[in-house]
Amino acid sequence: MSEFHPWLYEARGQKAVAALAKNGFDALYLPSAAQAAEKVLEYVGPGAKVGFGGSMTIKSMNIAALAEQKGAIILDHNRPGLGAEEKMEILRAQLTCDVFISSANAVTLEGFLFNVDGNGNRVAALSFGPRKNIVVAGINKVVKDLDEAYERLKAYAAPLNNKRLSKPNPCTTAGYCADCALPTRICRIYHILKRKPSLSDFTVIIVGEELGF
Repeated sequence: MSEFHPWLYEARGQKAVAALAKNGFDALYLPSAAQAAEKVLEYVGPGAKVGFGGSMTIKSMNIAALAEQKGAIILDHNRPGLGAEEKMEILRAQLTCDVFISSANAVTLEGFLFNVDGNGNRVAALSFGPRKNIVVAGINKVVKDLDEAYERLKAYAAPLNNKRLSKPNPCTTAGYCADCALPTRICRIYHILKRKPSLSDFTVIIVGEELGF
């Protein structure tokens, strides 16, 4: 990274933050993932039920373990050893948790949050339910507009997430979304937040580092 990258990241990040704030979100820019993790943990206290959207960004920041150290109750549907029924119970519990922590597939410079889900648990929680929603997105997820957000999904996020999940979909071979119709398709629910949901307490943190897919 050159000496000019931090300037570029902050310029783009602050522009996204200003647009998000205009659209009703509590939004801020932080230069590092460590600072972002510290900020997220300010919203977590002993006994708080904390849900996670399966984000690689959040996983890389070790937030679940740090929240558990503060005495939080962790609702992680990807915890090893869970049976199908147990996993479903956790997914449903996340919809009414105290704090739901996730990332986004893209954040536009218009202040929109763009996400694509397979099951819909993440976008459901982002729409309504948790007492507090926190979205953390690396600067690599900041895009100009929704057209660029869709392109980012097709060319980058979808192939990588399919590969991560070992899905036998065309994008894991071609490296680009084929808009497949297979039963193993994970891109099923397309979700855009153009404004903060009316009844939600919602914070978006843009980080001046490249994080997640």
